[in-house]
Amino acid sequence: MGFNAIAIDGPAGAGKSTVAKMLSERIGYTYIDSGALFRAITLKVIKLGIDINDIERIIFHARNSDIDFSNNKIYLDGANVSEKIRDNIINTTVSYIAMIPEIRDIVVEIQRKIASNKNVVVDGRDIGTTVFPNAFIKFFLTASVEERALRRYNELTDKKKHTLEEIKKQIIERDFIDANREASPLRQAEDAILIDTTGKSIDEVVSEMLYYVFMKGEKNFVI
Repeated sequence: MGFNAIAIDGPAGAGKSTVAKMLSERIGYTYIDSGALFRAITLKVIKLGIDINDIERIIFHARNSDIDFSNNKIYLDGANVSEKIRDNIINTTVSYIAMIPEIRDIVVEIQRKIASNKNVVVDGRDIGTTVFPNAFIKFFLTASVEERALRRYNELTDKKKHTLEEIKKQIIERDFIDANREASPLRQAEDAILIDTTGKSIDEVVSEMLYYVFMKGEKNFVI
C-alpha cells in the first residue's frame, strides 16, 4: 500500500489496545483499534435488540453504520461510544459477532481504507495473519489468564456486578472461541515477535516494542 502498518495481535486482556495507542503516539502513527470496531457493531446490535443469531440483520446494520476514529476515540453514527463499548455486556457478546465472516470482512475493509494513505498501528486478533499479512513489523502479546482477568476486572466501572472469577471464566471462553472460529482464528503469525506482558508495566512493554521497531529500520520517531 506504500505505507507502514505495525500489527499487534493477542488474546483478550493482553494489553494490546493500551500499548498500541502509546506506541502510535511515540512514533507518530495513526492508531486503529480493530477490537473497538467489532465492539461498536456489537453495541449497535444490542441497542437495536437484534438477536445474535439473526445474521442477516446484523450484517445489514453493520454495513449501514458510520464508524470512524478521531483523536483516539471511536464514533458510531456520529456519537462518541468509546466508553460504552467497554461495558461488560459487550465483553460477553462481541466474540459471537466477530465470528460472522461478513462482519470480519466489513471491519477489514474499514481498516485497510484507513491504512491506504497513512502509517498505522493496528491491534486485534488477526491483524498480522489476515488484515495486514505484509505488515512492516508484527507483534503477538500475551499474558497469564489470571493477569488478563484482573486487568479486565479493574476496568469495570461497577465491580459489584461481577466477580474476578466470573471475568476469568469469560476470558477462558473468549480464548476458546477466538482460537477455534472458522473465520481468521486467533493465532500468532510465523514472523510475529512474541511478548509476554505478565508482570510488566505499560512503559516496559512499549520500550521493548520500540526497540524492535527501531531495529527493523523505522527510525523516524522520537524516543
